[in-house]
Amino acid sequence: METEAEHDDTDVLANLRRHPDLEAPNLHAVDASDRLILDEAARALTKAADKVVVIGDHHGALTLGAITRHNLEGVRTHQDRLLGERALQANAQRLRIGGFTQHGLTPELVGQARIVLLQLPRSLDALDEIAGLIAEHADPEVLVVAGGRVKHMTIGMNDVLGRHFTDVQARLARQKSRVLVASRPRPAGQRWPTTEQHPDLGITVCAHGGAFAGTGIDIGTRALLQHLDAMPPDIGMAVDLGCGTGVLAVLLARANEGLTVTATDESAAAVASARATVAANGVEGRIVVVRADGAETVPDASVDLVLLNPPFHVGAAVHDGVARTLFAEAARVLKSGGELWAVWNSHLRYRPTLERVIGPTRQVSRDPKFTVTVSTRRD
Repeated sequence: METEAEHDDTDVLANLRRHPDLEAPNLHAVDASDRLILDEAARALTKAADKVVVIGDHHGALTLGAITRHNLEGVRTHQDRLLGERALQANAQRLRIGGFTQHGLTPELVGQARIVLLQLPRSLDALDEIAGLIAEHADPEVLVVAGGRVKHMTIGMNDVLGRHFTDVQARLARQKSRVLVASRPRPAGQRWPTTEQHPDLGITVCAHGGAFAGTGIDIGTRALLQHLDAMPPDIGMAVDLGCGTGVLAVLLARANEGLTVTATDESAAAVASARATVAANGVEGRIVVVRADGAETVPDASVDLVLLNPPFHVGAAVHDGVARTLFAEAARVLKSGGELWAVWNSHLRYRPTLERVIGPTRQVSRDPKFTVTVSTRRD
């Protein structure tokens, strides 16, 4: 997407919203790390002209803050979350700010960049993929200003940046946030996506750095897979909602030869990983992987089965809003009599919500960590 370049010089950060992402009193569009990154990068931004890249911006603070403070044009941005992209677009439109384009995590994003503003991902693998891409394709004089909340930062982040940059410096913390500044890239080639075979399940899993669980198979997914044989046979359409690397979609399609599966996720890393996993397992013709907010691309009352392993965090905050939204999406797309098979952390006690939103719900299995339920869509 390209936006119209029209803005003023006021500090826009106080006026940013998370919408259309979840909004709640404990969820914020801007935090202290955004302000610290912008302040630490200020001198470099005045000289960077049209060679500024922003990666991992939550809801637009880095992109719109840099543009308005330094009168920038041609800023390139990448956000893994689709709702983060849409929040940036919504904030830019509402505040009449332009001058940026949105990209995938590709060489074109960082090509010849002189400065990169980066919200540090919590995953070291995600950071490794991002840092490697910058080192390989940015200007040799590139400066990376990477920040985050101190409680989510580890010394491992310095080590990962140190694999791709000769000089990595930690700056003084401020308001429980800190910045790492990396320069002098040393390209080492890209190793993403990575691949792992799981002989016990007969599946090859591919993963980009930002994909949850990487090439492994998380224990929640394994709990749901134990009941694959009990799911309805001889059905035509299914949805893997929040598909991650595509493990559930692939194994479900293999178990039902006539089944078409739509696998959705809002994470760009997850979607790229799932597409690679689908291809690696030879089921491209039966699984469609879509980057989407929930099941927004799926028509109402059109599917027989939904599989769901919902997250219980929104960023770093514990919040059940995502799960509840996905339950409602499942209810919308299921045919009458269709089933939602869900696995969730046992302490969350989602069953009353599932009863209310979907319909009659029974417990299939439960242990101290995970509960598996099946809910039948009622008229």
